[in-house]
Amino acid sequence: MLRREVNQNSILQRVYDLVRQIPAGRVMSYGQVGDTVIPPLSARVVGRIMYHASDDVPWWRVVGKDGDLLILKRDPQMARLQRHLLAQEGVIFHEDGRVNMDICRWQPDEEEI
Repeated sequence: MLRREVNQNSILQRVYDLVRQIPAGRVMSYGQVGDTVIPPLSARVVGRIMYHASDDVPWWRVVGKDGDLLILKRDPQMARLQRHLLAQEGVIFHEDGRVNMDICRWQPDEEEI
């Protein structure tokens, strides 16, 4: 049991470390985060991990693959906060409220992971 707990903490830490690297004004999708960490995780698992992120993890920089603010489904107030934080950082949105992923998506270099 202890080994599994240590392994889970290691995975959480890898996700949080990656998200901390996302520069202000840029975003990654949940699936992109999941594909980047080792071992790979599903977008759904990354979403659950991000839901429990501490204050030092810029959770607002992780969005849906099409730029949707998926937290809206769970908490509209948090979605407004996420949009506000992203807008403060200069993230560009489409008219329909989605993040412009063509401009704002961040792809980490392999050396940075």
